[in-house]
Amino acid sequence: MREYKVVVLGSGGVGKSALTVQFVTGSFIEKYDPTIEDFYRKEIEQFASMRDLYIKNGQGFILVYSLVNQQSFQDIKPMRDQIIRVKRYERVPMILVGNKVDLEGEREVSFGEGKALAEEWSCPFMETSAKNKASVDELFAEIVRQMNYASQPNGDEQCCSSCAIL
Repeated sequence: MREYKVVVLGSGGVGKSALTVQFVTGSFIEKYDPTIEDFYRKEIEQFASMRDLYIKNGQGFILVYSLVNQQSFQDIKPMRDQIIRVKRYERVPMILVGNKVDLEGEREVSFGEGKALAEEWSCPFMETSAKNKASVDELFAEIVRQMNYASQPNGDEQCCSSCAIL
């Protein structure tokens, strides 16, 4: 069975772990338990090379923001820049994701804003909900499709294995 290295990036609390767990186990984590990097964010930020290493070894990238948090949408832009810098290639398999579509009434980032940024980056855009599993399977199917396309003989990137949540 082929394995893929998918790196899930985004600010703390946007739903990176929830999306991944929903996809893998089909369940939603109701109680938020931050992953180590979220929990130790201040210390970890001193070691930017650690994120660089995940990016260097990643094949595909899911950039997640919370559509109920405008700041998380702003935070995603330097993360994409870091991917391009580390990979030294503009056409990296990547998807921009606005999570928490189940909280429509609290929306701070419009669908149009997300779509426009994805068009600027020439990558797919999706809105998801880890809570009600809206577009979660489609998200992971699409990143695999992107990675498979990139690993074709004409693609510059080759594929490997695993998953990291940053």
